[in-house]
Amino acid sequence: MSKKVGIAKYDAKGEHFEILVDPDLALEYRLGKPVSIDKILISDTVYRDAKKGLRASESALLKVFKTTDIKKIAEIILREGEIPLTADQRKKIIEQKKRQIIEWISRNCIDVRTKAPVPPERVENALSKAGVAVDPFKSVEEQIPNILKALQKVLPIKIAIAEIEIKLPPSCAMKGRNVLAKLGRITSEHFESDGSLILRLEIPAGMQEIAIQKVNELSRGEGEVKLIGIRT
Repeated sequence: MSKKVGIAKYDAKGEHFEILVDPDLALEYRLGKPVSIDKILISDTVYRDAKKGLRASESALLKVFKTTDIKKIAEIILREGEIPLTADQRKKIIEQKKRQIIEWISRNCIDVRTKAPVPPERVENALSKAGVAVDPFKSVEEQIPNILKALQKVLPIKIAIAEIEIKLPPSCAMKGRNVLAKLGRITSEHFESDGSLILRLEIPAGMQEIAIQKVNELSRGEGEVKLIGIRT
């Protein structure tokens, strides 16, 4: 049985690039699975038009990728470019991403009229009514701002923000601070005389358990987390 061949594409700085890939393995790589670039690539050539057999120039490769190494170039194209998908693959991935988005909104948002969480079924109906397009490869966090803007035209929702106070022991104070800063916004911080770090963090309300888990992992159970309040 002949091997399946697909074309992965990438555009940058006015240049267009294509590589020949195994479409199934390219998708696995894009989804974060450990797949060797050697297995994904069908050819070690970077094209500007694969169907016509036109190779990309070395100057174009250096202009965009700063290298002519096919593996390094392929990594960028597979991670950031357009990979070949069948209709069924695209439908399945979009549905999975949509489920993740619905779960995020239901967990982190409230109805501004009732101050109650928004059930998943209601979020899903609002997504359909607002005609929201889901990107199969962008993270939920990347898509949420635009999706919320669209949803707020048909559904009165806002993200509920939790303010928490965290105490990190000296052994993990700075490392912990850097990790926790990625979860939300640090509003205040100070060190105590023993080197412990006290900080206040604003995060989506639904991420409280994640924050607690992170603190426990970082501090090996010695850290403390206290809820200050929740607002919209």
